Amino acid sequence: MSIKYALYSISYLGIWYKGRAYTWKEVIDKAKDFGYDGVEFDAKRPHANPMDWDENTRKAVVDYAGNIGVTLPAVSANNDFSSPIAEHREANLLMVKEQLKLCRDIGAPLLRVFAAWPGVTMHNGIASYDMARRNWYEYFADVPKIERWNYVKECLIECCKYAEEFGVKLALQNHAPIINTWLDMDNMIREVDSPWLKGCFDLDPLADNMTDIKAGWARMGADKSIHNHFNGEFRRIPDGSIEPVEDVYFGERHFNMKLYKEFYQEMKKTGYAGYIAYEFCHIPLINSVPQGVEMVDEQCKLALEYVKNALA
Repeated sequence: MSIKYALYSISYLGIWYKGRAYTWKEVIDKAKDFGYDGVEFDAKRPHANPMDWDENTRKAVVDYAGNIGVTLPAVSANNDFSSPIAEHREANLLMVKEQLKLCRDIGAPLLRVFAAWPGVTMHNGIASYDMARRNWYEYFADVPKIERWNYVKECLIECCKYAEEFGVKLALQNHAPIINTWLDMDNMIREVDSPWLKGCFDLDPLADNMTDIKAGWARMGADKSIHNHFNGEFRRIPDGSIEPVEDVYFGERHFNMKLYKEFYQEMKKTGYAGYIAYEFCHIPLINSVPQGVEMVDEQCKLALEYVKNALA
């Protein structure tokens, strides 16, 4: 199997840009038109929420995607297993179990999971990380990190049983909080110790220096990493090639996106053969003014061209 490319549907959820959400069918159409191999659906409204996708809808999604040659490689869970409140963890366990069942029904081989996804809030029709992330850190500030780590581990161990039941693998992403680095991701996978839990290598939180990135990939490698994600913005320069936009402000940090190309070449060289999924999951801004979906469309096209060229 060669490396393939997926469009993550959060890009068209209608929360980042000024404009409406796109339907699952429209997202599949966009992926096809832009040249992506597949769609990774977000498991929340208005996309792949298991409560909304009944048996008929699941069949319709599979048939429509299959008829136009678009794959369904993954679903994204948006879970948080870190709460010290048992009811919170149990609600998330039930959600993930239903998402695994959905994956089975639509033929998606993996569910991308988090240790702790804080969520987003909406303000004037645009999403923001600010309040949700601040509340995550402050609401249970007196709970030691090691306790939250072990809550996550216990939940993932239970989820691996459901994953085996439905024949769908879990891909844990190195995404804060709790899992902040590739080493955190590797340690959690090692401690859970199940063939049903692998890794989703997300370059963005790691993009500080290539030495650390290569060390992480050498430790995780193609054996443990079964999925890959990247974010960011790109532009076409006068010679016609695509380059990352270095001065994009994502709210917390600037990514050293020039390392993307070197990382993807390293990944290919070491035998990775899964999907690389692109996500536009921040506010599209020009002069700090939120833009419409046209900017998202442009970025999804440029990102695919960039990563394909990086691997050529």
